[in-house]
Amino acid sequence: MTYDIKDKVVLITGATGGIGAACAREFYRHGAKLVLTDISQTSVDKLASEFAKERVLAKAMDVTNWNSIKKVIKQTVASFGRLDITLANAGISWKESAYTVFNCDETEFEKILDVDLLGVWRTIKTSLPEVVKNQGQIVVTSSIYAFTNGMCNAPYATSKAGIEMLSRSLRAELAGKGASASVLYPGWITTPLTEGVFGGDNLTTKMREIGFPPFLRRAIPPEKVATALIKGIIKRSPRIIVPARWIPIQILRGIVGIFSDWFLANHSRIQSMLLELEGRTKR
Repeated sequence: MTYDIKDKVVLITGATGGIGAACAREFYRHGAKLVLTDISQTSVDKLASEFAKERVLAKAMDVTNWNSIKKVIKQTVASFGRLDITLANAGISWKESAYTVFNCDETEFEKILDVDLLGVWRTIKTSLPEVVKNQGQIVVTSSIYAFTNGMCNAPYATSKAGIEMLSRSLRAELAGKGASASVLYPGWITTPLTEGVFGGDNLTTKMREIGFPPFLRRAIPPEKVATALIKGIIKRSPRIIVPARWIPIQILRGIVGIFSDWFLANHSRIQSMLLELEGRTKR
């Protein structure tokens, strides 16, 4: 049976980012009621102005703070009477240049984990009672980094791999309750997080071009992610991989991973570029 999105209440974290905003618009187009959350009240208010007031609730929320999340969940139920779908989408990466584990700042590394991994855990845990009661869905925004090498982006990749397993575990645990969990795996998307590797930084752009074959290098707009997400939610798909060209890589992740790890460790130009990166970004 398909899942009808019309009149469902959807909570989105990181709602004002590229993927979050595109998904909000697509959910709304399918008749959902929206709970838009992000760290800034101004930013969620701006996004909420696009929608009918009776179908949107905009609240600043900090996914690193349990009380902040609990407060928004209570406000959601008070406003709409229910919560059906939670899209745990909030995520951050390095603020400036890429860093390696060797030369990164430990505080920034742990901040990324706090938002991208533990923030998703807190959002899921707080949402679950309502989602389970309504036999709804939990969706986490993971990444192709869940199954590709996270060189120069280790905290982000670590988080995306972690929330993938969290969601997979949750799906199995929810099966008998009529609720479900899904993993969204976007590839390269045209958002601020990817600007550095798409021309914003010559060094990391070149590393991407060497590290990925041509058919995997192209970025897609966040609207395509939103379209794929809705299709996946309607089907309660366990995995939503977009663009589809990444599906074979995900299926063959064990074999591809062995080869890519060897390739990156033994490619002299990439290793030279890593030293150059560390030299220019040393704190």
